Amino acid sequence: MLNLITDAWIPVRRTGGPDVIRPDQIAEPDVLFPDWPRADLNLACLELLIGLVYLACPPQDADDWTSRQPDQRALRNALAPLAPAFNLLGEGPRFLQDFDPIDGSLNPPDMLFIDSAGDSTAKKNADLMVKRARYPRLDPALAAMALYTLQAFAPSGGAGNRTSMRGGGPMVTLVRPEAAGLWPLIWANVPDGVPLGADELDWLPWMRPTETSEKKGQVTVPPEGDLLPPEVFFGQPRRLRLVEEGGQITGVIQTPWGTNYEGWVHPLSPYYHVKNEVLPKHPKPGAFGYRNWRGIVLLNDGADRAQCLETFLNRTDSAPCRLLVGGWAMSNMSPLDFIWSEAPVFPLDPQGEDLAGRLVDAAEQAGYALASAVRQGRGEDDLTTGAGARAREMFFAATQAPFEARLRDVVNGQGDRVPEDWLKDLRGAALRIFDAEVMPGLADLSETRRQAAVAARKSLLSTLSGYGGVGVKVFKALRMPPPKTKRKAKAEART
Repeated sequence: MLNLITDAWIPVRRTGGPDVIRPDQIAEPDVLFPDWPRADLNLACLELLIGLVYLACPPQDADDWTSRQPDQRALRNALAPLAPAFNLLGEGPRFLQDFDPIDGSLNPPDMLFIDSAGDSTAKKNADLMVKRARYPRLDPALAAMALYTLQAFAPSGGAGNRTSMRGGGPMVTLVRPEAAGLWPLIWANVPDGVPLGADELDWLPWMRPTETSEKKGQVTVPPEGDLLPPEVFFGQPRRLRLVEEGGQITGVIQTPWGTNYEGWVHPLSPYYHVKNEVLPKHPKPGAFGYRNWRGIVLLNDGADRAQCLETFLNRTDSAPCRLLVGGWAMSNMSPLDFIWSEAPVFPLDPQGEDLAGRLVDAAEQAGYALASAVRQGRGEDDLTTGAGARAREMFFAATQAPFEARLRDVVNGQGDRVPEDWLKDLRGAALRIFDAEVMPGLADLSETRRQAAVAARKSLLSTLSGYGGVGVKVFKALRMPPPKTKRKAKAEART
């Protein structure tokens, strides 16, 4: 019977090669990173380990967080009282499963994976992006990690099957400090708290009768208090029981109306504000580049960066770090993409943060102008598909490194020259991409098409020189003086 505290079950990469460890062994210096066969499991495993350290031996305050050194033996002793709550199977309470045996539909263990096909999808043969029957049997360790991943990121699952406390497919952001190894990454993200005592295990949702939600408006809100409740890392929105046969997980029983979370703020996710509500951010499909950074890596009005990032920057006087960003991009029940990215975090003052946001604004306008010009140059009608959309994605990829370079200029006290340099970056990238997408083979086109392509390029250059509605927006975002029109130049010449 697998116990998630006392048994070795987590695959990891060590400096000397792969291994399987207990949770307390994350404090060993040569342990580098989880090594599950899927990126979403690795991301969830990091959350799980942060949650376990929060339960067992969290920092008491900033001084404790700064001075505490990794100690594998101390961590093992601190985790030991939690062991009764972390059995995956057996007669008593089971990790992240309904408190009592439940009646419900029996599903293959494949259902624990977010990108697996549900019953309705499989019956309709609609599993193009989501797959069926990949995991007919799971070993207990993989089942445990998949179970945690589903409960932490749970998407919509049909009537009564609740989403996670951050909604379906939340965005997860973790501070990754410069220090190498798994322990520095985990410790950088553990909130302040007090250890959970052996007599307090009923704070964990599977250690007490399930708080169900059959009635409309029946929600579970966070308890009052200054400290994060243990459940914030161990939400249990789905009512599940694993079925074991011959030492393997062969099925999952599910019944609806699990815990319906409302008002919980998770320390590892960014949030945004709508009227009086604070809502978690969710990933969008595609690459996570600088145009997505506001409110996540950069400050942004109406949004809150993850508490873990704010705490780390405050406690280290903005020490160099990166932000690991991941999560499922969902459309209701359907997974669209899994993002996994790292972004540098720049120690910007308020003026620098404002400038960074304006650089993004200017790039958004320039990307729109490029897509429009490519569409016109190629004779396409739809701005959001085909070559225009492809050119826009290429544009943001091409300006990622220059954007980071401009923010380094700001940090180094060279912010005055950044708007002009950024405009050059935008103009150069846009024209190169336009030429690659539109100009090859121009001589073989009709005269009308050639004229359209030449006119589109001229229009794009004019826009990136500050003319026209979009050009004015680019210059306004950069707070650069608009270019003089021919009429204004002639008028000034007469005076």
